[in-house]
Amino acid sequence: MIDDETPGSRAERKKAKLREKYQALTGAGVECIPARERIDFFHDTSLKRVVVYVRVSTDDVKQIASFELQKSFYEDFVKQHPNWVLVEIYADEGISGTSLNKRDQFVRMIEDCKKSANSDKKIDLVLVKSVSRFARNLVHCLDYVRQLSELRPPIGVYFEIEKIYTLSDNYEMALNMHATLAEHESRQKSTLLKDAYVKRSGYGSVWTPELLGYDLDDDDKLVINEEEAKTVRLIYFMYLFGYTCTKIAETLMELGLRTNHRFKDGSYNMKWSAGTVLMILQNERHCGEILTQKTWTPSFRSHKSVKNKQDLPQYRKYEHHEPIITKDDFVAVQRLISNAKYGNKGFLPELKVITEGALKGFVSVNPRWGAFTAKNYHKAADSVCTEENAESEEPKAIEVAAQAGDFDYRGYEVVRAQFFNTARRTCISFSSENLSFSSECIRKLGNPTYVEMLIEPRKQILVVRPSSKEVRNAVRWAKSEIEKYIPRVINGVAFLGTLFEICGWNTDYKYRVRGVRSKKDDESVIVFDMHDTEIFLPQGVFEEATNSTLDGIGAEKQVIAFPKEWSNDFGLEFYRLQQSRELETLRKADKWDLSSEGQPYRDESSLNVTAPEKLAENIQSIMDGITQGETANGN
Repeated sequence: MIDDETPGSRAERKKAKLREKYQALTGAGVECIPARERIDFFHDTSLKRVVVYVRVSTDDVKQIASFELQKSFYEDFVKQHPNWVLVEIYADEGISGTSLNKRDQFVRMIEDCKKSANSDKKIDLVLVKSVSRFARNLVHCLDYVRQLSELRPPIGVYFEIEKIYTLSDNYEMALNMHATLAEHESRQKSTLLKDAYVKRSGYGSVWTPELLGYDLDDDDKLVINEEEAKTVRLIYFMYLFGYTCTKIAETLMELGLRTNHRFKDGSYNMKWSAGTVLMILQNERHCGEILTQKTWTPSFRSHKSVKNKQDLPQYRKYEHHEPIITKDDFVAVQRLISNAKYGNKGFLPELKVITEGALKGFVSVNPRWGAFTAKNYHKAADSVCTEENAESEEPKAIEVAAQAGDFDYRGYEVVRAQFFNTARRTCISFSSENLSFSSECIRKLGNPTYVEMLIEPRKQILVVRPSSKEVRNAVRWAKSEIEKYIPRVINGVAFLGTLFEICGWNTDYKYRVRGVRSKKDDESVIVFDMHDTEIFLPQGVFEEATNSTLDGIGAEKQVIAFPKEWSNDFGLEFYRLQQSRELETLRKADKWDLSSEGQPYRDESSLNVTAPEKLAENIQSIMDGITQGETANGN
């Protein structure tokens, strides 16, 4: 190597030597061993052990003919090729090609192909009508074709319509294109079907599948099947009477009653479960209505249906067909089901509103009940108070004349209690799942074990008063420990979502509200103005909003936030404090009477539920009729 050679000249020298090397090559002394001749698929006369995959995309009766025709066609198609031997036909009925879910025969075929080299069941070729029959999912199609081609010996797939053979050199581009078109077609069909369903639903034309208690007439309209309707009525009556879904299922099996599910051989399933009973109880079709699109399928590939939570429009058709169960009984059952989710079984939730006294318009709250909406609470309060009285009145201007010797407090403000972290705080804390009172609340009401909560939804005022255990909406808010009362955390997940909606709160945050005790004679309550809240923000939320980090506060800690309006003052003016909203609500009442019991809220939509004694009579009558029918039939 020359010492002063530059990198550029060094590279040129190497290139020149390489050219000289290859120019000197003559091929002398090298023997060429030719590759085996590749025979075109259509001219290949070697033995081909063939399996056929057949699929129809729906389980409609009309498609069964297509299914049988495809099988017959490929049996003849294989016979037309002298060197082909039919090994097996794999067939899936009523299964979509976009997903492998439930395509049992397809999956079995792939497994058999993988075992082919080491088993008596040799396979050389998979025959399919078209790419869309093999798979409408591009990824699945290419993946399985490659898996088969990489086997030793490789197994090819022949798509008859597209004339694509997957062991040929140039198959992949054509297969990719056709598989993409098949997937696009499937997506388009899915979109069109969804749109058509929504449009038909909007005009009241809905598809009505088989339903226990009904038959479909020639016009596809639901007509009551009286024998099956007995089973439906028995289920609803028993649940309203207090039976659990499990007990109802056991009773139905003891009576030998069948479900509406059929096996492939045409026989009915006689096994009941609590889930099957619950599905019947929640089906609005039994009360003559139809609610469309209760579930939907986000992906046309997975076909996995999920609950429709206002993701797509829904339509309810009233009086669509003759009901088996009255609308009132159906709604009552839904409330019982909702209530049962939170451990309250066997009794029907009922709103009660105070009709007189200082708490007039307040609605009794049961934190374990989830059957009512914010609208229900507003309507209950409206039923006993006029709209004018419900509105908060602006405090009138106060004229103060300082008396001789008295200090003039005009212009002074009383600082809000929320700004002080005192040990004794009369407050209540809320999260989206539970609530708890401070020890000071318990002490100020005289240490009762049970209390009742009432809310004025329009004014957003919450009142807590002592209660006995026997009151239906009584809440145990304290437990005694070594001669003192300790607050209990109250599970309120059933109701708190509704309370947060009434108050306009964010369920992601926690809230704390300071209360004021109001006492007259021997009656005391604690009043909470739900407007004046402290909000507990997770540290991450605070840092994101302020783009700053709080030193000394752990990740598990929270930041207390106050309403923006509070930044302009310390609190209420000294003389205005006496007119605070929470106290004024009670003071302006002509009649104090804080122990007034709530009355059941009734309106034009109040339920006329079948009475317990009538339920018992109906249950016994249906059971006797079923038993006598079995005896008459010799069973």
